[in-house]
Amino acid sequence: MSERIPVFKPYIGVDTAKAAVDALDLGWLGMGSYVRDFEARLGSVLGVEGERVVAVNTGTSALHLAMLSLGIGPGDEVITPSFNNIGDFQAIRQAGAEPVFCDIDEETLGIDVEKAEALISPRTKAVIGMDYAGIPCRLDALQEMAARHHLKVIHDAAHALGSRLHGRSMAAYGDITIFSFDPVKIITSIDGGALVVETATQVEALHRYRLLGMDQSARRMYTNERAWTYDVADRGFRYHLANLHASIGLSQLELLSAFIETRRNACRRYAALLAGVEGLRLPATDFTDVAPFIYYVRIAGGRRDDVIRSLSEAGIDTGIHWIPGHNFTLLKTCRRGDLSVTERVGREILTMPLHSFMAASTVERVAHALSGAIAQRRAA
Repeated sequence: MSERIPVFKPYIGVDTAKAAVDALDLGWLGMGSYVRDFEARLGSVLGVEGERVVAVNTGTSALHLAMLSLGIGPGDEVITPSFNNIGDFQAIRQAGAEPVFCDIDEETLGIDVEKAEALISPRTKAVIGMDYAGIPCRLDALQEMAARHHLKVIHDAAHALGSRLHGRSMAAYGDITIFSFDPVKIITSIDGGALVVETATQVEALHRYRLLGMDQSARRMYTNERAWTYDVADRGFRYHLANLHASIGLSQLELLSAFIETRRNACRRYAALLAGVEGLRLPATDFTDVAPFIYYVRIAGGRRDDVIRSLSEAGIDTGIHWIPGHNFTLLKTCRRGDLSVTERVGREILTMPLHSFMAASTVERVAHALSGAIAQRRAA
């Protein structure tokens, strides 16, 4: 019997395991030198100064801190695609603001900029641009629109570490950019996130926010100085990244280029094998500048759930990313615009297995099973 194929399969090699052991041997498991090294290395990968990078414990924490850093709070609105991760909506609510749900465009599955502009109200403070599956959304148009209306752009690049637009990294776009390193992302720190910001003042505030509001002198607790004198003059959260997790993230960053290249090859193989399958829509990219986090297809005609069952019976796991936010009980009362594309995509979208170092034979098995399942349902 063939081995079951999971949707996600993190790559944890010998080097990553050794990095974790080294961090454990250090005996300082909380925030420490590995975190600073991780921030510096991530900055280098993104083409920004390491001092502009602030590492935290999750991507959702990064989103929450992005809201606070931009002064978003009670009474404010943040325009976001409804086709987005629940973490974005929870972060908006946690800041005291309200999400306003916007539609997506058919090509990138990112926010529809023109529809977002129509949703602006006197309460609107920011708009979220999210790079679905690693494919950059229309960031230039989004930034131009936001500038016209004096809005902030929160760039959710959780899917897009390593993607580029016009030769620039994702960190070059937005007033604040966030990344995620959870267990299934292209690189993992087991769990983790990061913000890239513009000013030293923002960095200092984020350092306080992530460590329970403690001021800069508290950072000496995590150096050889071991100074235990500090002040707390602001609210804060337990959002800091642990040394152990940072050590894993550092090791994974060294493999990022290899991860991206093998994932691109897998996506291109999928595209070649699935081209021409009736009733199947594929991503509109050749992946040249895309670091693919997931490979998705869209299955028309209301057959998606039947295809999911057929693939599961063939030993192939799939996923749905995502259920649109306006469908959740918690968020049904949020203001929204026309969501016709979101509704259609939400019914059709299906995440296929994609792993770093995924064997060509595995891609072929999945593609063959998917083609067969669609043909079977079409004939039924």
